[in-house]
Amino acid sequence: MTDLASQARELQLRFLLISFTDLFGIQRAKLVPASAIAAMARDGAGFAGFAAWLDLSPADGDVMAIPDPASLTPLPWQPEVGWVAAELVLAGTPMAQCPRRLLRTQLERAASLGYELRSGVEAEFFLLGADGGGIADPADHQEKPCYDQLALMRRYGLIGPLLEAMEQLGWGPYQADHEDANGQFEVNWTFAHALTTADRHAFFKVMVKTLAEQQGLKASFMAKPFAERTGNGCHTHLSLWGTPGNASAGTSGAQTNLFHDPAGELGLSVLAYQFLAGLLEHAPALCALTNPTVNSYRRLAAPPTTSGATWSPAGISYSGNNRTHMLRIPDDQRLELRLPDGSAHPYLLQAGILAAGLDGIERQLQPGPRRDNDNYAAPLAPDICPRLPADLGEALDAFDGDSRLRAALGEEFCQAYGRPRRRQWLRDRGDISDAERLACLDC
Repeated sequence: MTDLASQARELQLRFLLISFTDLFGIQRAKLVPASAIAAMARDGAGFAGFAAWLDLSPADGDVMAIPDPASLTPLPWQPEVGWVAAELVLAGTPMAQCPRRLLRTQLERAASLGYELRSGVEAEFFLLGADGGGIADPADHQEKPCYDQLALMRRYGLIGPLLEAMEQLGWGPYQADHEDANGQFEVNWTFAHALTTADRHAFFKVMVKTLAEQQGLKASFMAKPFAERTGNGCHTHLSLWGTPGNASAGTSGAQTNLFHDPAGELGLSVLAYQFLAGLLEHAPALCALTNPTVNSYRRLAAPPTTSGATWSPAGISYSGNNRTHMLRIPDDQRLELRLPDGSAHPYLLQAGILAAGLDGIERQLQPGPRRDNDNYAAPLAPDICPRLPADLGEALDAFDGDSRLRAALGEEFCQAYGRPRRRQWLRDRGDISDAERLACLDC
């Protein structure tokens, strides 16, 4: 194992942020002087778990966050500080509800079958005024603002340094653009091993928000901050890699993309379609992880936006290079899951997808026929394209009832995740909005 203290000296770090991502996707951290990091690397940094979104009580002892040296990332905007992802231990036992540990467990399960998940995410975000009340650029008002060059370059002061930081970190950024909603942007970087992608996704959110704050702006990954505008998606690109014909032997040696098969339909292998079928099978329950907030369901199956389309799925279906379905096959190398939104948890997103896809492979599920209709203009009937959950409550009910997915993720995690999310749903569905009050006062 790489010595974290030695890395800190080599990188001339003065401090390290020992960080974990709680069940609701909030990053929690302690700032540790480099002189104290050797003990922290061994024993972990202590946290009162009840103070974060973990399924614990004030009576529980300290949660210890054990840093993973492989994840150490110097902050490009503050190079004397390093960020390091940690996993949680309670009373000497690794915590089943730790999201990063859950993903590693799923990846180890995949490796035992001879597979490695490689993934990439498209993390869309809005740039808002400091108070979050509206978009930051009053000149960004086109009806179809996607790829608007002028609006993109008006934010060069933020997007340029963001791309530079990602290049400095070795992520392989390859493009940035103005997205489909006014005030919305996206930066893309190269796909990687799923744990690396999840760590980068978690760090990316912090990096974007920090650089935005330095310019007096607020960056938001909220699923649907504005009713009339396209929401923030987190489209996820997926492929399994391994040694052809030797899956059970593990993933040592030269690896190839096991989803690619020139003789297969659209150039994809039987394995890819089984993985895809698993995602279709578990989509309702997956929503509890990929679309985890009350607001998430304002993005799914939403009415058309000012740009003309929501770019989000309304039902459970797959297609070729067609963005109106939940799963898209953009080429002969990968699948794209268009279900997740910007509030998706970086680690639980990958863990849930992998668990569902592996179930499809292990049971040799078949996805049925591909649908190539415009599912916005001419939607498929519900018996062909089942609808997605209408709200967080329905998603949590599906999550509760999906015994196979729960078995794969572990019942201890599922209960720990489901309890606070259920409390959130019961609390937020009871809120009375100003619009509701105005509409009903004279009923």
